[in-house]
Amino acid sequence: MRLNQVTVPCCDYAASVAFYKTLGLIQIVDSPPRYARFECPQADGGEPATFSLHHVEDWGGCDDPLVYFEVDDLSAEYTRLSGAGLKFMGPPENQSWGWREAYLRDPAGNRICLYQAGDDRRFPPWRI
Repeated sequence: MRLNQVTVPCCDYAASVAFYKTLGLIQIVDSPPRYARFECPQADGGEPATFSLHHVEDWGGCDDPLVYFEVDDLSAEYTRLSGAGLKFMGPPENQSWGWREAYLRDPAGNRICLYQAGDDRRFPPWRI
């Protein structure tokens, strides 16, 4: 089994599409104002995971579910995205579980985490 698709709500289609393109996702479906689909830029040799936006009315955003995007160099991505005008909730922080994380919200208020984990993503010291 492979996770292939995650869909999150959006209220402002154009702003949300621009946000995820700025993150580096590659748009493959454009059906404004209802639906957009993106591919993640790296597939680790397999098919890339996809990520979608689906228009909803009166969405206030929420903390859960929380969407994680792994990057190779979080400090560089934080600098690039901050320079592109994206507002983070704080700078990257090292977590006790071995990941480095930085949080932001998309235009609909969905919470997004950019993180760098290395081998600890799949092989933390407490793995069973």
